[in-house]
Amino acid sequence: MHSQPYVETTPGVFGQVDAQAVPRYAGIATFARLPQRHEVSDYDIAVAGVPFDSGVTYRPGARFGPAAIRQASRLLKPYNPALDVTPFAAAQVVDAGDIAANPFDITAAVDEIRAGIRGLISRPEQRVVLLGGDHTIALPALQAVNQVHGPVALVHFDAHLDTWDTYFGAPCTHGTPFRRASEQGLLVKDRSAHVGIRGSLYDRSDLLEDAELGFTVVHCRDIDRIGVDGVIERVLNRVGDHPVYVSIDVDVLDPAFAPGTGTPEIGGMTSRELVAVLRAMRALTVVGADVVEVAPAYDHAEVTAVAGANLAYELISLMVDG
Repeated sequence: MHSQPYVETTPGVFGQVDAQAVPRYAGIATFARLPQRHEVSDYDIAVAGVPFDSGVTYRPGARFGPAAIRQASRLLKPYNPALDVTPFAAAQVVDAGDIAANPFDITAAVDEIRAGIRGLISRPEQRVVLLGGDHTIALPALQAVNQVHGPVALVHFDAHLDTWDTYFGAPCTHGTPFRRASEQGLLVKDRSAHVGIRGSLYDRSDLLEDAELGFTVVHCRDIDRIGVDGVIERVLNRVGDHPVYVSIDVDVLDPAFAPGTGTPEIGGMTSRELVAVLRAMRALTVVGADVVEVAPAYDHAEVTAVAGANLAYELISLMVDG
């Protein structure tokens, strides 16, 4: 028995709570008001929160991101006109709740997050969209995906490279996950891209070391020169036909569009530019994704949380459409 009046979108597939029966602001705040994992017999895509932010190097608070994104997702509707897809009818999407992680021990937390994600993708056809949490969670996510799919390509939207070595001797923080992923062989060599990079660096060697790890960089300043279509071309050519993991740090957006985040940088992408690049990835096989670094304590009028919810919706649409 379902606890809420979910709409049976196609035989055996349950979508959102009927907004004509229960107002959008009422009821349990699952992602997009979708069924919880235990309310259906099986699922294709699991949305899971990872309320962990012990790996941050500046402003904390992303541990409250999953709850804020879920709250902001109440307004999402079943049909995505930009991709001409009804994602919650084409696949059984569920809210799998939160993956609990040790807030005092990053190493233990990485192990717990990896195990939690692995439990959500018991077969290759299943997909996962993670709501962070800080960007540390991308490493255990890639480790879990690797156990099912082997090395994947990575499309990483962020203001920062996140390929630094350590912070205060700690090898796993929100600034290091993709160096560790490259070192651990989780990524297909030379098939990964950072998009939206900008701001100051520690040294020019940061970029040189990043290239040696197998990444290409699409800087935010490149958008002024090559436009969104040029960014799309570079991303698609880089990835090729490999399975893809998409990682979105919400600070890839300019603070005007996402003020509620821990390490804001000026001169970022607009929301429209970001979703345009995402939607152009519809032909790719997206096997996993995350939206991280939403920190609601610094948000205003749910601006950042709304962005995070809509980005997760676009990622689900890609998984259904790709």
